[in-house]
Amino acid sequence: MAKVKKHEWMTDGRMAWIIILAILIIDQVIKIEVKTSMTLGESIRITDWFYITFVENNGMAWGMTFINKLFLSVLRIVAVSAIGWFICQTVKQKGRTRYVVFLSMVLAGAAGNIFDSIFYGLVFSASSPFYVAYWVPFGTGYADVLMGKVVDMFYFPLFHGTWPTWMPMWGGDEFIFFSPVFNFADSCITVGVISLLLFCRKDLEQMETTFRVAFHKDNKQEIDPKA
Repeated sequence: MAKVKKHEWMTDGRMAWIIILAILIIDQVIKIEVKTSMTLGESIRITDWFYITFVENNGMAWGMTFINKLFLSVLRIVAVSAIGWFICQTVKQKGRTRYVVFLSMVLAGAAGNIFDSIFYGLVFSASSPFYVAYWVPFGTGYADVLMGKVVDMFYFPLFHGTWPTWMPMWGGDEFIFFSPVFNFADSCITVGVISLLLFCRKDLEQMETTFRVAFHKDNKQEIDPKA
């Protein structure tokens, strides 16, 4: 009986919440520790192929921007809200547990970076190569709401090389693989997306069905009136 009760308590919905909260907490603990103990651009060597390097990302992955920072932040919030709604519908429709897990990883990773954009500019001083950032009274930080910068720190220069001389444009230039600096939230998004593509192809193919069933239920009274 005890095992049955435990199984019933750990529903897919509760598991999704646990995954999301755990990822958010781990992500924020790492980011806050880096931001409040390292100067901007500082790098700590762990091994020859792994460094903790403090940088801040003002846009999307790889430092890209999309129109402007405010628009990007709003777009992220809309995307996370849509994913959250979709996870709820998947749970209600008894989707596979692995599907819920991977979707939750993607949502949590995206939400972790949104948290930076919403709050970091309000509660931290600006980061600098010359001093460590510090906490400030709420609303007196370096940026307005939704305008904060995302903290990145994981750097994996796995190997250095040189492009072949016969290659156009880059021939003879040196390169580093893997050069981007990312954070824990980014890694959760990447692992979640890759896992969805590898292990949940059938689930992804049924997304249209999930939407159709969800909207049918939401509009049931309008679809099936008595009169």
